Amino acid sequence: MKSGLIAVIGRANAGKSTLVNVLVGEKVSIVSPKPQTTRNRILGVLNTENSQLVFADTPGLYKNSTRLTEKMIQTAEDAAKDVDFILYVHDGHAGVTDDDCELMKKYVCGKTPSAVAYTKIDIMPKENIASDVKFMFERGVTCDIFPVSARKGTNVKKLLAFLTSAMPEGERIIADDIVSDKSEKFMIAEIMREKILLKFDKEVPHGTGILVNVFTRRDDGVYEINLDIVCEKQNHKAILIGKGGRALKEASSFARADMEKFLGAKVFLTVFVRVEEDWRNKPALIKEMVNI
Repeated sequence: MKSGLIAVIGRANAGKSTLVNVLVGEKVSIVSPKPQTTRNRILGVLNTENSQLVFADTPGLYKNSTRLTEKMIQTAEDAAKDVDFILYVHDGHAGVTDDDCELMKKYVCGKTPSAVAYTKIDIMPKENIASDVKFMFERGVTCDIFPVSARKGTNVKKLLAFLTSAMPEGERIIADDIVSDKSEKFMIAEIMREKILLKFDKEVPHGTGILVNVFTRRDDGVYEINLDIVCEKQNHKAILIGKGGRALKEASSFARADMEKFLGAKVFLTVFVRVEEDWRNKPALIKEMVNI
């Protein structure tokens, strides 16, 4: 059978997590239109009768400004090592520059088999696709390039067939019944963070992290979850809570609904907001939040 590990690499907000979720057929990574959504390497597993593809969804390549982004970039760099394939994801809607091509070549022109997923073609002029592919090829990006739309499913099956054919022969890497390597506790924190990313704009989401204080299942089957939303400034705390606590209640309600869907059980959720100034430069807090 075919079996292998695929590193999914690319700039922040290129659509990596959305594509991995579609390829795997399950939600293994949170998704938002903001960069820095993925902060850790998350494995998503696709099992078929004759193959197993293990996708390593990585943090976006992003300008380094804090210890957190430094850790995220290092996570992406490490994920590209010792894998069977590198899938570089590029936001086609944003166009292609010389800098983009140079970054691609860092990952797709080595000894590891590779391809480029040129994403978001459903929201861009179709005539730009051929010219962008030609531009990449002329600048040395000579691997296979797949224009895809994860939202619409365009060319996803074609990409999946190519990835499967590129895998080496071997046994399954991970047990058949596992879809992701992350714990339920990790995914609960990610669901809460996703709702914050979707609800709030500008600088607030990037300065927030989630600490899960209690994650237990009671005898009646209900999950009791207590978590802190950690932000960096008092005015961010006020924004997250909102007038009369309305914003926090709304985000928590949306999160609880997704948690119940994910866990397949009722959830009793308690959420607090606390301030930890400059937490993104504090290694202990970063480790606690990123490696739940």
